[in-house]
Amino acid sequence: MNPKVWIEAALNGAWTKRVQPRIPVSVNETIEDGIAAAQAGAAILHIHAYDEKSGVQNDDPATYAKIIEGIKAEVDVIIYPTISSAAQAGSEVGVVGAYRYEPATHLGQLGHLEWAIVDPGSVNFSTLDDIRADQLGMVYMNVESDIRTGFAIAEKFGAHPTMALYEPGFIRLAAAVSARYPALRQPIYRFMFSEQFTFGFPVARYGLDAYLAQLARFAPGAPWMVATLGGDITPLIPDVVSLGGHVRVGLEDAVFGCQKSNADLVTEAVEAISLAGGSPASAQDVRAA
Repeated sequence: MNPKVWIEAALNGAWTKRVQPRIPVSVNETIEDGIAAAQAGAAILHIHAYDEKSGVQNDDPATYAKIIEGIKAEVDVIIYPTISSAAQAGSEVGVVGAYRYEPATHLGQLGHLEWAIVDPGSVNFSTLDDIRADQLGMVYMNVESDIRTGFAIAEKFGAHPTMALYEPGFIRLAAAVSARYPALRQPIYRFMFSEQFTFGFPVARYGLDAYLAQLARFAPGAPWMVATLGGDITPLIPDVVSLGGHVRVGLEDAVFGCQKSNADLVTEAVEAISLAGGSPASAQDVRAA
């Protein structure tokens, strides 16, 4: 048996080059980086749009469309945008509101939305280093009305919701709320691990087992992936392949200051998957599954 393993590359995130110097920021950089990651073996790309002058995420729907159209002109790959995770001005609390899904709505209207982000819960984003330096983190906010908006948009445009699960309880909320949308396509559950942040589990088998037990009870048979923020998911890849899961890598997820490219990280994932007896899936394989 040679299982087909989906590889997603999260190209940049909201970190800016100050934190993650090798992320793509401009439209052309992101297109080139996305093409390289796809050619290395990624079937799925996750992108954040930036303002090129300031180097800060801006989530302009037209910018997302340019990036996706540029990448898809060269390679067949599934691409989806983010939602804003910025903190409210002068606050530790993240922004909320349906406007966060404007890029997904715009891409859906253009026929570009195959997957759509829906993060089913709120979480403290605090790094161990910042805590030791007495620097405050932030709360990444996803109120239930925003979560429902995300599922409704995915349902409207026939997109698969892809969900970051920072704590095991997110699985319960995701399963319960997504069930309220009868025409919704199959959600993808992504288990998040970290070494730099304090949420959830470190990159360890016991954490994977806990997530899988929760999934088996509340969303049995659903497709699942593993990923990190501020970590390296590679040690879990042999277990993931043997258990039927999928993998996300990329500079959004890597330890801050990573000197590898997104294509490098995808190549390493391909090698680890192959050593574990799997093979990278194509975008067509993912769609068929």
